[in-house]
Amino acid sequence: MSIFIAVQRDDFCVASEYDELRCHAACGAVVIFSGLVRELSNNSLHSMTLEHYPGMTEQALSAIAEQAQQRWQLGAVKIIHRVGTLKPNAQIVMVGIASAHRAAAFAACEFIMDYLKNRAPFWKKEHTAEGDYWVEAKASDKQALARWE
Repeated sequence: MSIFIAVQRDDFCVASEYDELRCHAACGAVVIFSGLVRELSNNSLHSMTLEHYPGMTEQALSAIAEQAQQRWQLGAVKIIHRVGTLKPNAQIVMVGIASAHRAAAFAACEFIMDYLKNRAPFWKKEHTAEGDYWVEAKASDKQALARWE
């Protein structure tokens, strides 16, 4: 079992990350989620700035990955999250899971994203035509997390 955590400004290549995940000997499934900065419904988003608390953020992501490995038999967990200012359609996060079986890989990927959205110390500020504002937690994200607790 291996865990890889990266919080970075640089973009990442999903294909390269996939190639690394599929090399685990017991791997029968790889599930990857890649999240993007999306436009707002009124198309006014210019960019989004993500801030984090260095050290604390990596610890929180590691703890989430360890919880997933305790729930499911996983070969590898990879979490990459970008920080800094990102434009619409930029990659923002990737969660990759290698497991012997697809059910565990899918479940672990969803689990990690639900916990990440609620428990990881990231702060998002959207820059729009109407002004800048901090993004607040969504009730739907809290509901998604509740199914795991």
